[in-house]
Amino acid sequence: MKKAVLAILLLLTFPITGRLGAQPAQSARPKLVVFIVVDQMRADYPVRYADLLEHGLKRLTTRGAWFRNAAYPYQGTITCPGHATIGTGTFPYRHGMVANAWYDRATERAVTCTADPDSLEVSYAPTSSGPGDSAKWMMAPTLAEVMRGQLKSRVATMSMKARSAIGLAGHSGDFVTWFGDRGAWETSNAFSDAPVKWFADFLKANPVTRDADKAWERALPPERYQYQDDIELERGSGGWTAAFPHAMGQASDAVYTLHWTQSPFADAYLGDMARAAIDEMDLGTEDRTDFLGVSFSMVDAIGHAFGPRSHEVQDTLVRLDATIGKLLDHLDKTVGPDNYVVAFGADHGVADFPEQVQGAGRTSMAGVRGAVETALKPLLGGEGPYIAATSGGEIYFKPGIYDRVKGSADAMKAVVRAVSALPGIERVLWSDEAAAAAARTSKDRILRAVALSHYPGRSGDLLVQPKENWLFTAAGTTHGTLYPYDQRVPVLLYGAGIQPGTRNESATPADLAVTIASMVGVQLPSPDGRVLTSALKKR
Repeated sequence: MKKAVLAILLLLTFPITGRLGAQPAQSARPKLVVFIVVDQMRADYPVRYADLLEHGLKRLTTRGAWFRNAAYPYQGTITCPGHATIGTGTFPYRHGMVANAWYDRATERAVTCTADPDSLEVSYAPTSSGPGDSAKWMMAPTLAEVMRGQLKSRVATMSMKARSAIGLAGHSGDFVTWFGDRGAWETSNAFSDAPVKWFADFLKANPVTRDADKAWERALPPERYQYQDDIELERGSGGWTAAFPHAMGQASDAVYTLHWTQSPFADAYLGDMARAAIDEMDLGTEDRTDFLGVSFSMVDAIGHAFGPRSHEVQDTLVRLDATIGKLLDHLDKTVGPDNYVVAFGADHGVADFPEQVQGAGRTSMAGVRGAVETALKPLLGGEGPYIAATSGGEIYFKPGIYDRVKGSADAMKAVVRAVSALPGIERVLWSDEAAAAAARTSKDRILRAVALSHYPGRSGDLLVQPKENWLFTAAGTTHGTLYPYDQRVPVLLYGAGIQPGTRNESATPADLAVTIASMVGVQLPSPDGRVLTSALKKR
């Protein structure tokens, strides 16, 4: 009943007012839609490391429609916003998933983007329980849930991360599963009131500990990989040593799960799950169009620690290439090559280590926070602090402080001047600037990118943009900016109804959901993406 009411509310809340425009004539509707997302996959990876790729990724880039100039237009290039954008065809200012976590002013604490205190975790480990996750905070429906409501599609999504699996599924789904913080696969009662039997059986036959006592070695000879390996910057990263081989550890060792969740073995496991879901759920083989969403997380987990030039990232791509190849081969065998379509994308890119780039550096939000507090003290009086929290490059003031700052031109100027004087700071913006509707179409690239990421009530009061190749992290690397290394990602379509070839036209990951919607005969309400007509075959 709860799910039925939610479906009705979604239709009432999101009227069909999309701007799909004229749609090209299509052949028969595909029987299975497959969304494949690679977390932290930069647009240049399939080009830079092309010589290493021989299977699934090569198949997609050489036999699919590849949009080489695709990029996110917004600033918050992070996992939760990226998956929600791919899933809904809208940008964060509309779908509301502005970050992996933000400061909730009502409760005065941080909230993760899928946290839902009104739902309960449904775990596949008997000793694991707690509050659940859902798409409670997502303010737009996904393609998957629209298909489920209008086409009676079966929906299966999976990832190591809740925000990735839920970002593709949305508010409902038949099988929505992720690897929880307590070290077990789980879902929540937002999607299923009990463990799904076929998956419980799969876990018994394929325990996560199956990779215990293994060593992560390079899949190819070392000379095949680019760049110097085992540089000082990598040492101690992510719980690993810098040098191959990386020992996984014993199943009884607490370190094993940490290592496994940051290794290519987890991606391979997810590939096995996806193939099992196709078989057990009869995806793409019945009289309907189904949806499968798979988000591979290990390029991100490993990339943060080792950097985009590392042999570890290259080897993760090599192994993921094989995993995706097996999935495509299985789809050919079970669904048929003319019966499925693949939408392939990434949630964001990543920066190089600043130490590897000329003119780059590291700064800190602690320094920004201190500068703001110091600037405001003589102007607002009192002892402070005036700041309640920081998240990413955003500052949240304590209740009433932002209004006081806005009421004083001197205070606003003092804050901007103090933060701008810090090393590595490009721009400082106030939330009122980003919230203006006109900002989303501004010719000011930075203002527009920040505005497309801004959702009132969730975004910060003060928005700090670092300079290019400057990071707020003290070690490793990260993402979340409006620079090309973070915004530019692969966008590809492959399979039934797709005209292969490279495309130089601009595109965004939001276009994937809108294009597939046009192929299966549904519409997304108020999308920001567009139909990639050049990729579609005409009758």
